[in-house]
Amino acid sequence: MIRAYDKVYLDKARTALGRMLDFAVYDLKYDIAEFFDLFIKSGVAKRFETGDFAVIVGMSGVELAYEVLDQSGVKCERIQPNYTASRSEEYWTGWALAYYQWETSMNFAEIVRYVPIKDMIALYQPYHEMDIHQFVDKVNAMYKAAKPETNLKLLRQKAGLSQRELADLSGVPVRTIQQYEQRQKNINKAQAEYLVVLAKVLYCEVGDLMEKIE
Repeated sequence: MIRAYDKVYLDKARTALGRMLDFAVYDLKYDIAEFFDLFIKSGVAKRFETGDFAVIVGMSGVELAYEVLDQSGVKCERIQPNYTASRSEEYWTGWALAYYQWETSMNFAEIVRYVPIKDMIALYQPYHEMDIHQFVDKVNAMYKAAKPETNLKLLRQKAGLSQRELADLSGVPVRTIQQYEQRQKNINKAQAEYLVVLAKVLYCEVGDLMEKIE
């Protein structure tokens, strides 16, 4: 899997996201879900997940929080941050979520659409004491349960096409489309020409058809 930035920058990125959420909740007095929504809508999340070094390594968590507010048009007086002696649950959530986003290459909006951030913070006990890969496995399971349909099926339904109609328009055998949608075949390993013609018919990018969680 191609990731947006090298692993050497990951620890800094995780610390920044964790500290951003901690500062937003305890110093700026935001609800965690409300602030994370600002993070996404402000465009800062997009910069983070695409590996903008000015964001992932060039800002502290406090600076990142203020960047979110600035880009959201929220006027906020700069205050002296209080640094907690130990990690808060909010800090851990940002720290773990930054790893999950890097590991899966999903965007933050896609992740929290199916696994809301308040469901993630609820995993603090016992996952903060476990290896991060156990957190990844748990969130993957939650994501799959919340989103049972494949991207191909969702895009086909959005286009108002039956499986047979999509097969006729694309030239991809209807049985193959059924197998992709039922996960009997892995669409991530599909023939390139199949992906190209399906994307063309469904007016999407090839990447939109891929399953981030296999």
